Amino acid sequence: MTTNQQADPLIGKLVDGRYRVRARIARGGMATVYVATDLRLERRIALKVMHGHLSDDTVFQSRFIQEARAAARLADPHVVNVFDQGQDGELAYLVMEYLPGITLRELMREQRRLTISQTITIMDAILAGLAAAHNADIVHRDVKPENVLLAEDGRIKIGDFGLARATSANTATGQQLLGTIAYLAPELVTRGTADARSDIYALGIMLYEMLVGEQPYKGEQPMQIAFQHATESVPRPSVRNPGVPEQLDELVLWATEKSPDERPDNAQEMLDRLREIERQLDITPTVVTTANTPLNAHADSAELTKVLPSTMVIDEHTGPVPQPIDNATLLRRRTSKRRARGAFVLALVMLLAVLAGGAGWWFGSGPGSLVAVPAVAGMSYDDAAAALEAEGFVAIQAEDSSVAVEPGLAIHSDPAEGERIEQGAEVTVVISTGPAPRAVEALNGKTADEARAYLDELGIAVSDDDLLLYSNADDGVVINAYVTPRAGGDDVACGDGCDVFEADTARLFVSLGGLPDVTGMTAAEATDALAEKDIATKTVEEFHDSVEKGRVISTHEREGSGNWRPGDTMTLVVSKGPQPVEIPSVEGQNRDEAITSLENAGLKVEYDGRWSSVRNSCVVAQGTDPAAGNVVDLGSTVNVTFDWGEFDFSCLAGD
Repeated sequence: MTTNQQADPLIGKLVDGRYRVRARIARGGMATVYVATDLRLERRIALKVMHGHLSDDTVFQSRFIQEARAAARLADPHVVNVFDQGQDGELAYLVMEYLPGITLRELMREQRRLTISQTITIMDAILAGLAAAHNADIVHRDVKPENVLLAEDGRIKIGDFGLARATSANTATGQQLLGTIAYLAPELVTRGTADARSDIYALGIMLYEMLVGEQPYKGEQPMQIAFQHATESVPRPSVRNPGVPEQLDELVLWATEKSPDERPDNAQEMLDRLREIERQLDITPTVVTTANTPLNAHADSAELTKVLPSTMVIDEHTGPVPQPIDNATLLRRRTSKRRARGAFVLALVMLLAVLAGGAGWWFGSGPGSLVAVPAVAGMSYDDAAAALEAEGFVAIQAEDSSVAVEPGLAIHSDPAEGERIEQGAEVTVVISTGPAPRAVEALNGKTADEARAYLDELGIAVSDDDLLLYSNADDGVVINAYVTPRAGGDDVACGDGCDVFEADTARLFVSLGGLPDVTGMTAAEATDALAEKDIATKTVEEFHDSVEKGRVISTHEREGSGNWRPGDTMTLVVSKGPQPVEIPSVEGQNRDEAITSLENAGLKVEYDGRWSSVRNSCVVAQGTDPAAGNVVDLGSTVNVTFDWGEFDFSCLAGD
């Protein structure tokens, strides 16, 4: 037990004749939490005791009791259970379930940035617990990593509903605005009002912090941070951590919208979206097995959760079996090691006292006078320069492009972080200018593989879904390309070359070669030939004087224009043969008139040849066979019958 613990007057005391206080766990602004033993039920519990100076404050007493009632209404495996609430003299307390383990804050201090699997596992549990609160019309109002507990047995729970209120009483002005500033929703800063969507904003900030390893807003004063919450938009986590999937980027942006109306309405809506993302990324939230899990069950659990580390035990039948060791246990082990090193440190101090003269030289003018370069990555130049100057260095600014670091922030320093150099030395702070510009040469005419290799050298990503088109180019040759800017905006045509930026994404339009010319084929032949190219067909028919009936005259252009693509449907224009004609009436016409009328209609004319020796004006057409009005094929033969008109002997002279 530490000196601070020994000095705590409650340790060892019996509260309300039932709860024996064993040790202090944590201390906050309103209360101190102890681990205690419930003597009646013989179990360990967490005892939350309100600070003595607040016990006379009826507002805080009411808030304290309110936490008990709010949490007690929630029956959810991801919410810390509240068993009891009471008063022992001036001592107001809550009795809660004891969860040995660590907080999410401690895990993030240990790892800084969590993995995608860890983040999803923790966020799934938090959202599930908070969804139960929102469904019960309870707003937590103090969502932050310190209030998320990671138990040794793998359970993940949200607790500390000390600020919780029913959604109908959502005003939080002046001294009542107690939520941690780093997770404060804009409406709490500007209007002092909170509802379930304020919890969602805090979750979005927390999700960003798990993915990136730091909070999105920084400032020396709380009001600076609050101002940023009210006026700035949270950046995409992938700007700081390129490994963050786009779906989680969008989830963070959705949850941290400035207007509450643009956010998820409650934790359940955000949880539903998270579980869609889990399916899209093929990530299943994992749960550490409890101490009661049978040994052979580990074979079915695939991989233990990455939220807490694991170790191995040996089973005499199955061999090595993973067993959970949580971060809390690791931290306790490290504490024990530090205590064990205490005696050694004391001896070392005594030795150093003997060597004081040598130490004076070492730290005065020897190697000990060197100072480690502080970490400046992620800072603005002004902040980095201030940090370096505070250590006695001279800051020099340089610039370099970076995909991972936002423009205007430091990428690294030269000499590097942690390197020990003399005070007064120059340290170059390399500031990001963002992704490097790239001049892309013409991609048209390259093979798809050549284009991909070339773009990869430029640091430009290429999407896997090439657009495949039929064209006059050879199979596999690029015929166009478009680049989607990483920073947003319209796509850039890049087939003939373009100016873009590193980390932008290109999509290639790749030729499949040409389609067969089906003109003159029968409709069936054309359909089969195009089917081999994954082109469906439909037909329309037209009369044609020279193309045989049933053969393809031509094809229609692609609907919507552009090149034909696999899966398109092509319209074939198929010949119906020559168009039929109607036999005109020639009755009463002379010979030449009748013949001309029929031939102009596209018909062949036959008649008794003896009428050719008769003067034209003496001959009168009587009719045709087939008769006038019948419809026949173009070029059909029609017989004309003639008779005498007014006869005289001059008619026999011919024309």
